[in-house]
Amino acid sequence: MQKFLKFFLFTIFYLSISINKVYSDSFEYNTYNNHGIIGLINTPTARFHEAGSYGINAYNGTPDQKITITSTPYDWLEASLFYSNIKENPIGCTFKTCRKDKGFNFKFRLKEEGILPALALGINDIGGTGLYNSEYLVASYGINNLDMHFGIGWGVLNGNPKLKNPLTYLNDSFNERPSSRDDQGGAFQPKTYFSNDQVTPFYGISYAINSKILLKIEHDPTLTIGNEIGYEIPDSRTTFGFEYLINDNFTLGIAAERENYISFRFSYKQNVLSNKKAYEYKKISTEEDEDYVRKLVKNLESNGIGVNKIVESGNDLGIEITQFSHPSLDIVEEILMTAKGESGIEKRIKVDYRIADLQAYTDYDDEFIKNSETIYNRPEIKRFTTSTRFTVRPFIAAREDFIKLAVLLQNDSEYIISDNFFFSSNLKYSLWDNFDDLIWPPVDTYPAQVRSDVKDYLNNFDEGIIIGRAQFDYHITPKKNNHLMLTSGILEEMFAGYGFEYLYFDNRKNYAIGFEVFDVVKRDYKMRFGTTDYNNTVGSINFYYRNYRFLPFDAKISYGEYLAGDVGTTFELSRSYTNGTRFGVFATITDVTSEQFGEGSFDKGIFFNIPIAGGIGNYTWRPLTKDPGAKLIRKHTLYDLLVKFKPYNK
Repeated sequence: MQKFLKFFLFTIFYLSISINKVYSDSFEYNTYNNHGIIGLINTPTARFHEAGSYGINAYNGTPDQKITITSTPYDWLEASLFYSNIKENPIGCTFKTCRKDKGFNFKFRLKEEGILPALALGINDIGGTGLYNSEYLVASYGINNLDMHFGIGWGVLNGNPKLKNPLTYLNDSFNERPSSRDDQGGAFQPKTYFSNDQVTPFYGISYAINSKILLKIEHDPTLTIGNEIGYEIPDSRTTFGFEYLINDNFTLGIAAERENYISFRFSYKQNVLSNKKAYEYKKISTEEDEDYVRKLVKNLESNGIGVNKIVESGNDLGIEITQFSHPSLDIVEEILMTAKGESGIEKRIKVDYRIADLQAYTDYDDEFIKNSETIYNRPEIKRFTTSTRFTVRPFIAAREDFIKLAVLLQNDSEYIISDNFFFSSNLKYSLWDNFDDLIWPPVDTYPAQVRSDVKDYLNNFDEGIIIGRAQFDYHITPKKNNHLMLTSGILEEMFAGYGFEYLYFDNRKNYAIGFEVFDVVKRDYKMRFGTTDYNNTVGSINFYYRNYRFLPFDAKISYGEYLAGDVGTTFELSRSYTNGTRFGVFATITDVTSEQFGEGSFDKGIFFNIPIAGGIGNYTWRPLTKDPGAKLIRKHTLYDLLVKFKPYNK
């Protein structure tokens, strides 16, 4: 077998150097492994997708199945969240009764490929129970159709130790890897990382047979003896498989793992920036006798920019823009300049950006305002808007099953009482759902049941029309850069109440700061107008920062009291792109101890906003639904509204 493998590898290497087309490092041919990491089959590689990529990976093997959501916020960072189903006995179990596990994986690029190979460092299951906990250092080098990989692994990737751990030469603490955790899972365990007196080398290749089929072969170092997952003792350390690339986005894979069993994998991946098209300006026909003001308004509104007012002063023209449908301020400015030329305007343009009558940014100064004359006012707008559509409501990673769904008929309506005073509602009607299968109560509740009983709400989705939201919002900018929002009503599916938010937001500065206070009451499980006897006053101080320099990112830090009465801090980091895509992670640490919190140790998760069918699909995923660290789910915050008028940190 080994002689055959050596001959086979030599033959592939010889063929690869004679073929001109390069497959070794590209979005199409860098595919996910069984763990949702760009790699071979069970081993990782040093390959990365471009920034703005994301993917979903579904794996069916023995003794586990796994679903992973992966994102690439930077071209040097890959982050993923997995959910696995583990069969704990030889007889097997159903998906509902098997053991479940969740955690995070991270991979960091140390070096891109050049004369020397690409190099990456990774940690798996960093925030979970540790069942899949492993670390690795891996190198990759490609020649045409052939991509070669070599690395060393710790933890679950250290199943057949052969080399002395090189880190033990630096410090004796790397000699021993703790066999048990100090917590119930979910906390970081730095003393386990890269520890053990020995490490296991792993290596393998990916070979593009043609434009649709990949062959993958690897030396599989997976820890089998003493592993809690229940892997069989391997008949061989060689794992090989084929992947069929349906197109650039979808991949099907089949593998013979360690000659023990056959596994299957299905992957979807997308680079949200690769399909980004330059905005095509929509030209309009105008009458010869139309003045330049009317031409300008028609040009802007035909290109998705709402104009509230136009004023004139000397050689300057001021345009008050109320909203726009574009994800990037760059596009808005490009449309403005094009519309100016199309309308035959030679005057300088000043802009005043507003949303819900909040002044997000203005070029106007006191002198301009004093000497300006209004030459256009928007006609009376439609006061009532409504839309009804079919939606899918997922509930992911329940103890009963990986995913539960509801197919909903959903109505969203808004009544504009004045430019800064709104009433909005959200009504839902379940056409079909399987939420009745959610029967297992939460393991524990502390210090109050504010989120962990979410299943009781979902169980009532089939009981007729439910009210998702019905609230009044009043906005005002009493002083430049100082903004207020007052809100009252049914604020979300689980809470109603009233409160206000203040935000200092200067479009020219990288930071914003504010606070919010809400008096809330918990709604009953019917989700209509009834309430329970639980109420609380919650509030937080919020700090926002957008970094434009070496490492573009958005950060939010908030400190205050949460729905369950605990007090603490939430840290949030995200990356936004010009098409509206956003990837982020968050963690909340409160005065609830890890022992009181239970499994998971503290609240954490990922969130993503992805353009879908002309809109933005939003989703937040927590490994566990717990009560500590729970926040009010607001329709929007002041920062959400105003940051749209701020340039992206490219």
